[in-house]
Amino acid sequence: MAKRKVEESGGGEASWLNTFADLMNLLLCFFVLLFAMSTVDADKWDQLINSMQNSFSILSSGGNTVGEGMLIASGISQLELLDEYFKEDTNSSEAEEQEPMDEMESNQPDKEPAEELKEELQEAGLKESEEMAQQIEQELAKQQITEQVEIDVDAQFVKLTLNGALLFDSAQSQIREDALPLVDKLSMILEQYSDNLIYIEGHTDNVPISNAKYESNDLLSAYRAFAVKDYIIEVTALDAGRIRATGCGEYNPVADNSTPEGRARNRRVEIKIYNSYNSN
Repeated sequence: MAKRKVEESGGGEASWLNTFADLMNLLLCFFVLLFAMSTVDADKWDQLINSMQNSFSILSSGGNTVGEGMLIASGISQLELLDEYFKEDTNSSEAEEQEPMDEMESNQPDKEPAEELKEELQEAGLKESEEMAQQIEQELAKQQITEQVEIDVDAQFVKLTLNGALLFDSAQSQIREDALPLVDKLSMILEQYSDNLIYIEGHTDNVPISNAKYESNDLLSAYRAFAVKDYIIEVTALDAGRIRATGCGEYNPVADNSTPEGRARNRRVEIKIYNSYNSN
């Protein structure tokens, strides 16, 4: 007897979907029941809100308002008396910044003491120069050369002026033989001021020089100044580094170049002995 084939069932939804849908419905009902049975404690809710406000407030000690303003924690941005709050804070900050500035200004030295110190130094320098001039006058008198040397003083130095005609021939830079004793006596006086700076300056009148050796009065005055310097170094023990020579030409006249007498005064050699305040 022949066996019959079992026919396969076809089509339709899977049976597990029905089971899954039923489970979801049961879970939904379960949570709805839980929510319906739960109650909210209003007091505990207020305590939670206040705790969060105290923790996140921008005011000191957990304050919630500015003056009579609204709660910061509520998110309200427009507060009453906000301008006054920030103005007070700004003014206090500016006051704190101003105090250090006032202290710095008070610590800065005044200009008046500096001017007073400058005047005191000038007075002290002038006093020393005058004392030096008195000593030099006494030495000049001992050496009997007072009439050949002029003395001037200021707050920086004592200036000894020698007539150029006594030291040099016209348009020449070599010291005359009859002037060497005068320079020797001056050198002995200068040797007493070995710690002081000594400047030797040569000066001429404004008559143009016509000499193949010296192209200008500037060059002639420089040669004369160096001639005096070299001779002083040769006959004394003075430090050459503290003696300086320069030519000033015709640009610092002391008399009128339009007269023979004035031009004679302008042809000169000046020896400046600086006081201790100006010798460093």
